[in-house]
Amino acid sequence: MAGEPTTDEIARAVAVLRAGGLVAFPTETVYGLGADASNPDAISKVFAAKGRPHDHPLIVHIADVGQLSAWARDIPPAALALAKKFWPGPLTLILKRAPAVNTRVTGGQDTIALRVPAHPVAQALLRAFGGGVAGPSANRFGHVSATTAEHVRDEFGAAVDCVLDGGACAVGIESTIVDLSNPQPALLRPGCISAAQIEDALGMPLAAPGAQSPRAPGTLARHYAPRTPVMLVEADVIDELARSFARMGKRVAVLARNARQPMLGGLAWIAAPDAPAGYAHDLYANLRQLDTAGCDVMLVEAPPADAAWTAVRDRLARAAAGASAA
Repeated sequence: MAGEPTTDEIARAVAVLRAGGLVAFPTETVYGLGADASNPDAISKVFAAKGRPHDHPLIVHIADVGQLSAWARDIPPAALALAKKFWPGPLTLILKRAPAVNTRVTGGQDTIALRVPAHPVAQALLRAFGGGVAGPSANRFGHVSATTAEHVRDEFGAAVDCVLDGGACAVGIESTIVDLSNPQPALLRPGCISAAQIEDALGMPLAAPGAQSPRAPGTLARHYAPRTPVMLVEADVIDELARSFARMGKRVAVLARNARQPMLGGLAWIAAPDAPAGYAHDLYANLRQLDTAGCDVMLVEAPPADAAWTAVRDRLARAAAGASAA
């Protein structure tokens, strides 16, 4: 477990941000690749480092709800209700952007994604910096998100000016995203804060994303993907599929919810936690570990269909989208 960054390390990170550099920092969800959200040149560095399309918006992290009006306008009561209930925490709100907000950070849209993270290192950084920090996940665009500082270093090397090590992220998957820029709130990305919890706080149902919904981070069909092709399969066919691929001379990686693995050469097998929170916490670390095993295909046991697994199912479906083991 990493020690918490010192005051001097936070001060150095703040200096890097103010100079227009890139700082990787931990949140409770995943590590963010941070830049001064008010500096267009710094924002451009984020897009370049990630290889991220410029029309894909970034989430701006702020220290507390008191900074909301500096970044958003026409803030509805629903946004304040959710902020009071869930901030600091793993919830991103999409609102109409304030006039001064540069559209590079919003992907050219008139909306902005905002979050107050709960991680103490993120909070220390934001309070010392005093402004908004654009912080998409600290990984190459579309790749598996980073949940440790080591993941960030593996991904970017020296391309990031400063990495704040706050240990492994507590949640392990990205924040829930709720769009409040339209009359009816809509769930754009599931996370560990469930749709039911959001609806309970709002006292109204959430809509599904529609034609009027803004683009949001992490919602492309293929995302969160290892380089090894991923296949989502039911538990009762994993063994036979693994044997079938082995007969074809393919090396197989497996992420299952049990440790009962077949006796096959060249097999990499990880038994993931059985509970949804534990599974989510370990998910990206497990995918990254299996991705380094030199396998030709990754078989992932499909998670249960109940609501507690919604966010995990979303990430795995996107990781597997369009993949081919041929």
